[in-house]
Amino acid sequence: MRPVLMGGRAVSWKPPVLGGVSVWLPVVVMLALIARESTPMFAAEHTTGILRSMWQAMFGPVSDQSWATVHYYMRKSGHFMGYGLLGLTWLRAWLLTWMPLLRLKSAAYYRGMCVVMAVLCTMAVASVDELHQTYLPDRTGLMSDVLLDTMGAAVLMAMVSLSWIGRAQPGVDTCDARA
Repeated sequence: MRPVLMGGRAVSWKPPVLGGVSVWLPVVVMLALIARESTPMFAAEHTTGILRSMWQAMFGPVSDQSWATVHYYMRKSGHFMGYGLLGLTWLRAWLLTWMPLLRLKSAAYYRGMCVVMAVLCTMAVASVDELHQTYLPDRTGLMSDVLLDTMGAAVLMAMVSLSWIGRAQPGVDTCDARA
């Protein structure tokens, strides 16, 4: 069963498989995806063709002027959701990594620390990604994208935190695996 801190009902904890590889692999995969998408191949002029054909297959023809707006918001939504998912992988990794270290702290403290670390790590990755894009000829590094990316992680963290509140168990306030 999953530990209470991860939304399960049991309070038991098992150490990560292979020294943490299974814990951190999703983070590494997401970082690789973001690094790949940060290349000139994924610049706006390269994504417009495939995204437009997908849009038109689902919703019908779109004018060039309308497409520019739709394309812009599709790309920004991709930022928001992609970095939101990265934030979730960071959260999972921190929850599983710190569980044995913080077992005697309150669940709220433990979860809060993990949420803060997940958002900060996501913001750091977004900052480095946008800095990297300033050096690419077809890309632009924007501070507004760092903010959007960080907000994607913060919103998903807030949703997870709200789900924790809804699942709180009376009388279980610590992360102690022996309880």
